[in-house]
Amino acid sequence: MLKKFTKGKVYVFIDNSNVFYAQKTLGWKISYSKLIKYLKKECGRGMKCFIYLAYDENKQSERKFLDMLDINSYILRTKAIKRIRIKKNYFKHKGNLDIELALEMVELANSYQTAVLFSGDSDFAAPIDRIKRKGKRIIVISTRGRIAKELLERAKFIDLRKLKNKISQ
Repeated sequence: MLKKFTKGKVYVFIDNSNVFYAQKTLGWKISYSKLIKYLKKECGRGMKCFIYLAYDENKQSERKFLDMLDINSYILRTKAIKRIRIKKNYFKHKGNLDIELALEMVELANSYQTAVLFSGDSDFAAPIDRIKRKGKRIIVISTRGRIAKELLERAKFIDLRKLKNKISQ
């Protein structure tokens, strides 16, 4: 399905935080090993897949997840989650890589013909505009209820629901 919308070399950019919440909306989980196999099949040789995620350094399960992504040829862009004290015994966890993803999408634009963005975050509207001005194709993959109208107006949209039988656990 993805193949018919791509042209030339394809780079995939995954906003893992946004995908995490999309999965909650969908009620099913993505198998990242199935996802990378699907992307390689659909996007062909030269496809690169970057994944941006914040992680808790103290959780072994998150370290195992990162190892699995690395073994499956994802290009990892990570940041340790910060714990910000809100009250005496209450901490908020913060870890966002939207800026890093946006900058890398724009910086690498001369290396690909099609960008596939797994996110529905409106923050990506400006980088999408810059990439389109360079003549690149943009595909956004997210789900209804988790995608900003600004992205729907700027890019080809594919709902994750259409990929369920190919990428779900």
